[in-house]
Amino acid sequence: MKKTAYFAGGCFWCVTPIFKIYGASKVTSGYSGGDEVNPTYEDVKHQKTGHRETIAVEYDDEKVKFEDLLDIYLKNVDPFDEGGQFIDRGHSYTLAVYYTSEEERLITSDALNKLKEDTGKTPAVSLEAFKSFYEAEEYHQDYYLKNPEAFEKELLESGRKK
Repeated sequence: MKKTAYFAGGCFWCVTPIFKIYGASKVTSGYSGGDEVNPTYEDVKHQKTGHRETIAVEYDDEKVKFEDLLDIYLKNVDPFDEGGQFIDRGHSYTLAVYYTSEEERLITSDALNKLKEDTGKTPAVSLEAFKSFYEAEEYHQDYYLKNPEAFEKELLESGRKK
């Protein structure tokens, strides 16, 4: 069955390709968590809307499980950084999992508790009920394919790729 998971992982350009590698049928860059309808990139980036840069990960749960996507997410972010991710700072770049079911909430809560047990540190990943997703402007979609050199530069300069 086709499902969608929502992850805020800092810069949406940087986390999109990871999920395509691991079985997502589609990954869309956008905004979640705030109350403003149809926010713009500039307003979100400048912390004016309460939204976070978020990706909508569409997947077939007969081929890949939510738990697997969550594991990929947690391994590709710094789950203990409260101020954003890498060079991207501010609320719009902080971490969140927006759950769409009680099952997703419980799976995420258990994973975050296990991460805390394993490391002794409290993860800075907000666990919130999904309320809305607004697709980002077209030039943000599949940025890594449209602008491979700029994308590579972003990965290096941000510290995501060493």
